[in-house]
Formats: sequence, structure tokens, C-alpha cells
Amino acid sequence: MPLFIVRHQHSPETCPARDPAMGARLLNHLSRPSAARHGVVIQGEAVVRGAHSLFFIAEAADQAVLQAFMTPFRQAGEVEVMAASTCAGVVASGGCDARPPDVSAASLDPADACQDAIEAGLLVHRAYPLNGETSVPDLAGGAVMPNGRFYLRNHFDIPNLDGKSYRLSVRGLVERSLNLSMRDLHNLRAESLVVTLECAGNGRSTFDPAVPGEAWGLGAVSTAEWTGVPLLEVIERADLRPGATELTFRGADSGLVEGHDAPIRFERGLSVDQIREAGALLAYEMNGEPLSPPHGYPLRLIVPGWYAVASVKWLTEIVATDKPCEGHYQTDKYWYQWVRNGRDERAPVTLMNVRALDRFARSGGEPAARRDGDPWRRLVRRREHSQGRCKPERRPVARGAARGRTGALCVAMVGADHAPRADGAARRAGARHRYGGPDPA
Repeated sequence: MPLFIVRHQHSPETCPARDPAMGARLLNHLSRPSAARHGVVIQGEAVVRGAHSLFFIAEAADQAVLQAFMTPFRQAGEVEVMAASTCAGVVASGGCDARPPDVSAASLDPADACQDAIEAGLLVHRAYPLNGETSVPDLAGGAVMPNGRFYLRNHFDIPNLDGKSYRLSVRGLVERSLNLSMRDLHNLRAESLVVTLECAGNGRSTFDPAVPGEAWGLGAVSTAEWTGVPLLEVIERADLRPGATELTFRGADSGLVEGHDAPIRFERGLSVDQIREAGALLAYEMNGEPLSPPHGYPLRLIVPGWYAVASVKWLTEIVATDKPCEGHYQTDKYWYQWVRNGRDERAPVTLMNVRALDRFARSGGEPAARRDGDPWRRLVRRREHSQGRCKPERRPVARGAARGRTGALCVAMVGADHAPRADGAARRAGARHRYGGPDPA
């Protein structure tokens, strides 16, 4: 409901608190049950001592409802009702005098989503679209991140889909087009993967010189246990036709981007071979709970080993084709760029690199990683590589945290031959555990 600030001002002579009976009646009127009966939600109130002024913050369908609710206070003085916004709403709008963003009823309210992220403990970089990172102390607290503190990366509005009416479309170069409900997906074989998702731009704020893009610190990375249907199981049911070598994954989120006159959908593509090698998952649970809207409810793609951009959220379509995806976020964005021998070169963001964060302060209390310039120094070579336990050519399959006898904290990848046993919410009949590497979300 809309938010308002209400001010009531009266003179010293008409102060209702001086009459015990009148004061009690107004207190009862301002009670939460009484306000609810009038269609008002009071979030908080306070009286300015000695100024005979009452202020409170309230929600109501419109100003007329609040004006009617405040009728008893007019007997003692004046009432003013002012349209208001939360601080998160103002930031999401782009200023105190800016209009709130035009968001359809099918999307989460940006101010509410931002407020929820802040209260959960995320470090918000942008309120609209919502982008927030996990704090480094939270990363150090354990391998699996609580859902509310799992970092968020969005390009557009956050869809608020109805799980009951949701359908996943599988079409294109297939023998059988599919239109799967969530019940259909829940009836298929389930699998659980502990997978780390990391934004390809994690640590961008430390770059020198600075580069465009979200100025992530070190926390655009988190780990969770994802439960859902192995993607290949769905693809096999659709039965790919000869020549179908590529899959395009399309999310429900959309918006305007530079170079396009009309809104575009977020989409990414992978080859069938890449999907098979990664062991991709159509996930509907995160740490044993249904996905929340910010994390892709009701269904998202999880592609172990790839940067998070590959793991499309709010997945609604899978299209089998004979050519690679040519979407904006496939061909125009998420590329490495550099100059070699005077020539511009580039390569797409694909598999994640092995990185680690050393937070041990050698002097002055400053994390050594930041002082040394590379916040994700490859510390795994110190011990794992020296002992032959994490060879560079082996694909990493998990992230974790460890504290050595010196007090140094390392958040690092674990080699494929040393992946720990999976525990947690996925320990259930029919669920298979597997640790997936730095992963896309």
C-alpha cells in the first residue's frame, strides 16, 4: 500500500493528553487493531516533546482513508497527510523528486525488494535494478550461504511469477515440444548440487584503471545447495532432432538496453555438449526451500563450472537450435577485452577461474589481499599445488573456507579429487549429491 507521513498539530490549550479520558480515547484509536479496522497500517509514531506535534508513518489505500481515520484528532487541532516513500524507494526512483520506476504488476516492487535485501544483510550497490553483494565476513562464516545473504545480480525488474500457472516451454528442433508445469517438474527425478555462483565482474572495484560496470567489491559470490531436475532429463524427453547442437535459455525478465528500440528478454545459450559436461540443473529449491523471487522463482538454470551469467533465472523457455545464441547478453556483453600487439582482442566469459581470498592481516589490520592489489590471489597453489592435490588442469568442483594455524582465512576452490561429502537439505530419497564448481547464477 502507499506510504504516508501524518502530522497532527494542536495548541497547548487544546492538548488532548491533559484530559485523561480524551487521551485514552485517542490512544485506543491509534492502536494497531483500531487502525487495521479503518484500513490503516501504522508503522510507528512519536510526539515532539513540548511542541504539541504528533507524527506517524502509515500505509493506506489513499489519503482519503487516512484523513477519515484522523477525524478524532481534528477536534484538537490540524491534520496534514503527506505522500511519502522509504529511503530505499527514493534511491530506486533516482531521487527525492523523481517518479517511482514504472513496474508492472508482474514484478516485485523495487523499493520492497531493496529493503528486504538490506535487512537481510546484503551490501546493496544499486537499488534498481537490484544488485547487492555478500559481505566478506559472511563469506568467511561457512561454505553454504543463507538464502537472504546470497548475492543478487539483476539487469531488469524482478519478475514475480505465479508458480501455479507457470509453464516451462521446450521447443525448436525437437521431436516433442514440451509445456511443463511445476508439478510436472517435481514428478521427475530430483538431484541436489552444492554449487558456487560468482558474477564475472566480482572484484571490479579494485581494477586500476577503473572499468565500466557494477563496482563489485569481493562479495559477488555465494554458495548454496540447489535441488531440481537434471536438464538433460528434460531435453531427452523432448528428443532433439539431428543438427540440434545449441540451446537458448530465456528468462521472464526483460527491459530496454542500449542499441535496442524495444525491450529485450534476458537470454543465454550453451551447446548441448557444454550442458552435458557441466551437468546443468533446472533448480526449484535453494538450501532446501523454494526459490525466492529475487533468486529466480519458480525455476532457474544452474550450470556448474560457468560464471553466473549462464545460470538464467526465471527460466520460461528452452529453444533447441542449430546455431549459437545471438542475444544481447551473449554477443554484446560478458566478454573479456584486451590489447595484444597493438590489436584489440576479446573472448567470451565462460568457465570460472580458480581464485581465493586471503584475509589474514600481516600488518596494520589491513587484509593482505587488498594491500597486495589482487583481492583474489590464487592461494591454492601454496599447499594444494605443492602437494599435487589440485592440479591446474583439473576442473574445480567446490568452494569452501578454511582457517590455518596462523589465523589466515582462505576462501578457495577444492580440487575435483578432494570434494567433500555433501550434506544438508538434499539428503533425501532419490536425491543425488554432487559438488559443482564455481558456478553461474
